[in-house]
Parts: sequence; C-alpha cells; structure tokens
Amino acid sequence: MPRERFPAPSNKRARSRSRSGSPPRKRPGAAARTRRPVDRRPPPSKPTEPRDPDPEDEPRSPSRSPPRQLKRPGGAARITQAEREAARRRQEERERELREEQQAAAAARGVHDVVRQHYNAVPERGREWRKTDSKIKGLRSFNNWVKSCIIQKFSPPDASLGEDSYGQNLLVLDVGCGKGGDLQKWQSAPKRVDLYVGVDPADVSIDQARDRYNQMSRRPNRGRPQRIFQGEFFVKDGFGEWLGDIPIIQDVGIDPSVGPEGGGVSQRWGGGGFDVVSMMFCMHYAFENEQKARGMLRNVAGALRKGGRFIGVIPNSDVLSAKVEEWHKKHGGTSNTNGGASVEAAAAAAAADDDDDDWDPEKSLDDPPKEESAADGEKDGKENGEIVEDCVEWGNSIYRVKFPGKTPPDGVFRPPFGWKYFYFLEEAVEEVPEYVVPWEAFRALAEDYNLELQYRKPFNEIWDEENGDPVLGPLSERMGVRGRDRGPLLISSEEMDAASFYHAFCFYKV
Repeated sequence: MPRERFPAPSNKRARSRSRSGSPPRKRPGAAARTRRPVDRRPPPSKPTEPRDPDPEDEPRSPSRSPPRQLKRPGGAARITQAEREAARRRQEERERELREEQQAAAAARGVHDVVRQHYNAVPERGREWRKTDSKIKGLRSFNNWVKSCIIQKFSPPDASLGEDSYGQNLLVLDVGCGKGGDLQKWQSAPKRVDLYVGVDPADVSIDQARDRYNQMSRRPNRGRPQRIFQGEFFVKDGFGEWLGDIPIIQDVGIDPSVGPEGGGVSQRWGGGGFDVVSMMFCMHYAFENEQKARGMLRNVAGALRKGGRFIGVIPNSDVLSAKVEEWHKKHGGTSNTNGGASVEAAAAAAAADDDDDDWDPEKSLDDPPKEESAADGEKDGKENGEIVEDCVEWGNSIYRVKFPGKTPPDGVFRPPFGWKYFYFLEEAVEEVPEYVVPWEAFRALAEDYNLELQYRKPFNEIWDEENGDPVLGPLSERMGVRGRDRGPLLISSEEMDAASFYHAFCFYKV
C-alpha cells in the first residue's frame, strides 16, 4: 500500500475531524498562526498617581490644577427673586449717591469751571484766519478797535486829574487775559509798558498767551527783534482767589486792607503798585454772587496805586433791561399766577404792603437778601407777581441772549447778583452762562473800594465820538473796521447789533 502524502494529524481534535470526514478549518491569515498574548488583568479602578520625578530629570512642568467640580443642574435657581431685587436696589442706591456727589461737586465749583472748560476748548485759529475766513471778522475788528481806544485814552496820566506822570513806565495787570489777544495793544500803548502780568483761570488759554508773547518777542522790527515789555502769565481766578499770592504781584505791591473789610486803613497808608488793571469781556462772571463781586474789586483796588485806572468792557445792563421789559410788554405782561391777572396789577398790589419798590443800589448792597434756595425765591416771586417764569430770548444770526428762568417785568434786576443768562456768539462763545451787571449797583459797590467812575460809553457811541480822532480814526482803517481814506464801515448791521450789546468803562483809584 502506498504511503500517505501528508502525515496524519498529531492531535486528538484533528484525528476526530479526520474520522468524521470533514475538512479541517483554515486559520484566517498568517497573523492567526501566531497568537498574541492576552492581558487578562482587570483595568485599574482609579488613575495611577504620577511618580515624583527624579531631580536629575528635565525640569518638571507646572502642576495641574485640580479637576473642576461640575455644577448641579439648576444650581443658579438657589438665588431667590427677592435677593435679586435687593441687589438691584443696592446698585441703584450706589448710582444715586454717586450722582448726588457729582452734582454737589459741580455746584461747589459754580459757573467758574464751566467757563474755564469752555475757553480751554476754543481752538486758536491764528490771526490770518480771523482776518480773512471768520464769519464775524468785522465784529472782531470792531471790538478790538474799541479796546484799543480804551487803552489809548486811559493808560497815560490824565492832566485833568492833576497827574503829571505815573513814573518811568506802565505796570499793567490784565485779569481774564485769555489767549493774550491784547498783548499787541499794550505794546502799542501811548506810554511804554515795563511789566505786563496776565492771569486767567483757563490753563490752556494761559499757555497760548505765553506762546503769543514769545512769538512777539521774536518778531523782527526793522530787521531786529522788537523791544518788548516783561510778560508774566499765571493760571488764577481773579474773582474767587486773592491775587496777592502771586510773587510778582507781591513784588509790585498789592494791598489786602482795601474796602470795607480792611477798615479803611489803606485809604491813608496803604496802596498797590500797578498803574492799570484791565478786564476785557470777563468781569460779568464776578456777579454770580456778592462774594465774588467784592473779591474781584478787592483784587482790583488792592493792586492799583493811587490814581491808577481800572478799565474794562462788559455787557450793557441798560440793553439787557430794555430787552427784558420789551419782551414782557410784547407778551402782555401776564403770568399764570393770580388767576391770569396782569403782572403790573399784581406788583401794584404787592407794593401797597412792601417798600422794596423804592429800591436803592447802595441800600441793597448794605443789606443783602437772605440766602434762600432758588426754589424759595422763585416761589415768592410767583406769589406776588414780581417775576415771570418764561424764557426771554433775542438776537440775530450771529449772537443770541437767553434768560432761562425768572426775569423782572420792569427790567430792573434786584437784588443785583445772580441774574444768569446764556450768551452765544458765532465762532467764539458756545452758549455759556453769564451774569447781569446792574450798572448803578456796580458803581455804588466800586465806591466802597475807593474807585470812582471816570468814563462809561456804549460801543456804538464810542464809534460816533472817536472815528474822527486823528489817532483812533486812522487806527480803525488799519484794523479793518472801515475802508481806507474814511471809507465805509466794513461791519454788517447784524455785527453792529451784536457789538451794541457792550459798553466800556474806566474808574480811577482815589
């Protein structure tokens, strides 16, 4: 019998398959021929703790933060609606307290900071722009000419007052000097200026005034730098602060004992050292209250020597009074009080029980009203019909005046402090608060500080009187107020209307 080609299976299972006649089952692929060892160990129940690294190993990385705990669903619902409401009320209370603190701080600063911030924000556009591109270039030229007139007329000594000379040269204190717009006017004064001290509460304006002064000192005059006065500039509020704290003013001389507060000592022994104190387009801010007005006059009178001049330009209270009275007459002089009765009738009825109708400026200043709240004052006025709560407003396309609250139907502002209005001037003043300066009250108050009135004129009258002057007439042509050779005015009717809102003054120290 021939031998089998393949040897018989060696294992028992193969032999049984052979006996049964079924073919043996093939293994799937070569990999099946070598069986992998199976790891039959159970998986670890928790992560294995990392071993501590050997000191010789690489620097270990920062340790891992512990795993975050998962929040249970609905955990935020533990904050009740009442707690949310309480938190909201606490937040509103904190916000209300913060607003009250800010309002109190603003009230404590007064209008001073509002005005300072406004003038700090006004850009300096340059002389060329003011003379060519400005919409109010005619008004600018006219106002500058009027200021030049006042400086030319009242900076030298006055022979009619028995004055021969101020000394060698002038010492000038310019309160509210702004950006230094009058520096060249003082450089051209009929008597040479030795010292110019400019003060203003707006720090940006003072920086620009100092820059303008430095440019003037470098400007050539006939090929050489011009000889210019000594200029000093300080950030200072000439109404709310004592100017005697400035060293250069102390050196020139300032008398703290002037006025009623000083007991009259300065009238005999004291006195300041400045020849001129100037306030151009700024003194009306002092009439926010009596304290500021007296502080302003104390600085002025304290700085002036005997015979010195206090010159300035302010809004004309006669114009303000006439406009307010005209408005009330035009609107029938009625208010919504007293059953619609006329204000005149209500005021007449009140006058029967009140002698305040015979108001005297000096009496009002000697016996100022009680410091009541604005609401109390307005309530009293409404009850007796002496004031009307309406918005009195007038102006034209380049300027506007607006009283936002109470105004007297007869146009007489009494007591003389705190009558606020808003003034707007195209390109120059963005509706800032100003205060009425009732002229007779101001004149009487100035006399308390040994300042006697020498001159007062509205702008339009100054033009009528001075345009033919041999010096000031040609000056108006050079400054662009009118054409050459006594030509026509180069200022529009609207600009002249805006200019007529102001008047100029001069007091002298006795």
